[in-house]
Amino acid sequence: MPRYRTVEKSFLRGRDRAAPAMPMTYRGEVSENSTRLADGRPGTLPTLARCCAALAATPGRLLRPRRPDREFLASLTAAPAPNPAATVRLTALPQARMATPAIIVAEGVRSLRELPMSMGAFLIEHPRARFLVDPALCADVHERVLPGHPFPVGKLVSPDRPVLGLSNALAARDLAAADLDFVLATHLHWDHVAGLLELPDSIELKVPAVEYDWAMRGDTAPIGVIREPLRGQTFAPVALDGPPVLTFPRSHDVFGDGAVVLVDLAGHTPGSIGVLLAVDDGTRVLLAGDAVWNTLQVKLIREKAPMPGNLFDADRDAAFRTIQRLHALPADIEVIASHDYDAVLARAGR
Repeated sequence: MPRYRTVEKSFLRGRDRAAPAMPMTYRGEVSENSTRLADGRPGTLPTLARCCAALAATPGRLLRPRRPDREFLASLTAAPAPNPAATVRLTALPQARMATPAIIVAEGVRSLRELPMSMGAFLIEHPRARFLVDPALCADVHERVLPGHPFPVGKLVSPDRPVLGLSNALAARDLAAADLDFVLATHLHWDHVAGLLELPDSIELKVPAVEYDWAMRGDTAPIGVIREPLRGQTFAPVALDGPPVLTFPRSHDVFGDGAVVLVDLAGHTPGSIGVLLAVDDGTRVLLAGDAVWNTLQVKLIREKAPMPGNLFDADRDAAFRTIQRLHALPADIEVIASHDYDAVLARAGR
C-alpha cells in the first residue's frame, strides 16, 4: 500500500505499549537480520523499471478505468453457503495505519481525498480452536522487516508510527501466543505475515501450497514478499477442495461445520483466499485480504490504478475477476478488506 502522508500521530488511542521482551523463540532480531532480509530481495534497478512502467500506465487509467466484463458478471450466480452448525467470535486487531489517495485505490474515482488504511490481524474464536487470520505486524517492523523491500517499495508501503506489535495486540485481549492453535494467511505479502516473528516456529501457518510455493520458490521473491518471517515456520498446506460457495468457484470448510470456510480469491497473489465466517452476532463476514483494499472497489467494480496495482497484483486479469465476484455477492455478506480502516475498526470493539 503506497504511503503518502501521516493521517494522525496514533490510531491506538492510548493502547500503545512498549514492545515486549523478546522470548527465546523470537526470530529476526535487528542485529542479525540484515543478511537474511537481503536474501531473496529483488534488485533495485529492475524494481525501479517496474515502478516507472506502472507510473507511465497510470494517468490513462485514472481517466478511463477498466470496464467490468458484463458477460462475466451476468454469468455469476451465488451457490449456497454451508448452513453453519457453529459460530465464531470475530475481533479485529488493528496494529497500524496510513493513508492513500482514493484515486489510486479505485482507479477513476473523481476525488482528491485520502483513504485511511489499516494494517492488522483478525482474531477468530471457534468452539474448537482460537486462531489468527493474517498475523500482520511485529514490533519494530520498520527496522526488522521493511529493509527487506527493494528501493523504493519500502518507502511506499511503510505504515505510520507507532506500530502495535502482534504480542501487544494479543495482550490487549489478555492473550498470548500460547493461546493460539494456528494462524491462517489470506496471502503471504509482508504486511500479512510479519507478526510471525513474534510467534513460535511451531505454530502452524495454514495457506494454500500454491501461495507458499510462489512466495518461496527461486532466488528472488515477488515484490511485496519478504521471506524472513516465513523461514522456519511450520507450514500446513490447505487445499480448496470443496464445492463452489457463493460466487467463488472453490472452497474449503476448515472445521466441517460451516463456521469457517475458505474461498478462492486468486489474482492479487496466486493463492489468495478469503475467509467466510458465520459470526456469533448472526452475520456472515468475508475477510477478503487484499483482493480489494477498500470496499469502494467492490461497489464501483474498480481495480487499483497501475501504480501500485502493477507492482503488487500477481495477475491483474484474475484480480479484476475476483473484484467482480465480490461485487456479485448477496447483499447480506459483509466484506471486510484487510486495509479498509472503517470496516476493520467497526469489528475491533465487538
